[in-house]
Amino acid sequence: MSKVVNVHDLKTNYSKYLEQVVGGKEIILGKHGKPVAKLVPIAKKRITRKPGALEGKIRVAEDFDETPPEWIEAMEQSIEDDIAG
Repeated sequence: MSKVVNVHDLKTNYSKYLEQVVGGKEIILGKHGKPVAKLVPIAKKRITRKPGALEGKIRVAEDFDETPPEWIEAMEQSIEDDIAG
């Protein structure tokens, strides 16, 4: 179990303990040496992904995987220019 930190010590060294919590450590707070509360890092909320959630909302063009002829021409010209130096 972690060391119990009394309220006075917490108030005096708040920044130090907050940095420890940010670093993932849990801080046990106590009153008269007895644990009464715990400071813990906030867990990041996990987003549950639902397969098919975008069904019907995205359209893929028929020619999405075809290279435009002007790109091919530009690449061929670039290669010819490199060879000609």
